[in-house]
Amino acid sequence: MARSKEFDPDAVLQSALELFWRRGYEATSMADLVAHLGIGRASIYATYGNKHDLYLKALDRYGEKQNPELVRELSQPGPALPAVRALVRRFAAEAADDTCRTRGCFVTNTAAELAPHDPAAARRVELGWEHLETLLHSALVRARAQDELPADRDPRALARMLLVLMQGLRVVGKASPDPARVRDAAEQALQILN
Repeated sequence: MARSKEFDPDAVLQSALELFWRRGYEATSMADLVAHLGIGRASIYATYGNKHDLYLKALDRYGEKQNPELVRELSQPGPALPAVRALVRRFAAEAADDTCRTRGCFVTNTAAELAPHDPAAARRVELGWEHLETLLHSALVRARAQDELPADRDPRALARMLLVLMQGLRVVGKASPDPARVRDAAEQALQILN
């Protein structure tokens, strides 16, 4: 008969996500995980696999938590452009906020740290970006159909521009002590939607 786990795998995964998010993949050792999670190495391996497997599961968890919020924000009935503007401004505000900027975005952090040499991490980053781009594209198509956006604007190209801007805001926000830098960039970029 199999022994039941003496820990909550879901809570431990969330705790691992928070540690990886704060420290990054390379700076987090297996000893760090054991100490932070409060479970033994054998339990980590048996439940999640190796450190890399655990990191990927944490990255998946991050996406599961973020995606419904993005869908809700960009899929509300009514005018679509205010929701797009609000999302871009939220990204800028988070990038400029001292509490948020030290952690940054887990997906963006993964893109910078692992994606160039880790195909599994790169695929998850790409899936996250594809999801955000698709949500932005859908909202911009609605905006154009509702005459909020001029007919000559390309919703796909605008969605891609906003995706790159939003990810760039997060990168610059992590390193820049000047919150006006990301806020001003976001506001200038949003002018293209007028």
